[in-house]
Amino acid sequence: MAAVTVSRQLGSLGFEVAQTAADLLGFHLVWRDLINQAARIAGSPEAALAAIDDLGLLGICPSPEACQAYRQAVQQIMQELAIQGNVVIIGRAGQMILSGWPEVLHVRVIAPRPLRIERLAARQEISLECALAQVEASDRRRRNYLKRFYNVQWDDPNLYDLVINTAHLAPIAAAQLITQTLTNPLFSSHEPASPRHETTLQSA
Repeated sequence: MAAVTVSRQLGSLGFEVAQTAADLLGFHLVWRDLINQAARIAGSPEAALAAIDDLGLLGICPSPEACQAYRQAVQQIMQELAIQGNVVIIGRAGQMILSGWPEVLHVRVIAPRPLRIERLAARQEISLECALAQVEASDRRRRNYLKRFYNVQWDDPNLYDLVINTAHLAPIAAAQLITQTLTNPLFSSHEPASPRHETTLQSA
């Protein structure tokens, strides 16, 4: 039973790519429902809101204990989903939590920053300056999250099996690359680490 994790840059069309890949594969798409479920388990809605707040606009600062409980709940849920299979998971450090798991494809979706800014400005009907600020804030928070809690660089290509640049690819074309890779026998025959691999969470 296979699974896909998708790490994406704001404005890269990563959500659209993940959604389309899930549709093509007949997989369940998991995004913020994973956050909500983890928050219920951890008993920390503040940590969930902070995780959703990619741009840091809400100013929510949960306690280190609440954040740790939330991340442990996310890890537990994500590993359970991977065991069940047939799932596409967006964000939440899936490339780290499920690193080394069998039949889990780790994908990163990127695009040149000027294009990401243009896409965001057009989609939200805001100025390029406002879109630039959002892109920079989102990149900073996502980069810092991986560095702080997993001690890795967000854009390290070694964390991913497939890096897709959507500068000249529509979401359907990018999604087809994911499905072709996941269903390739050479990928499936790869000898990975144990599926019970545990990811060490760094303290807050």
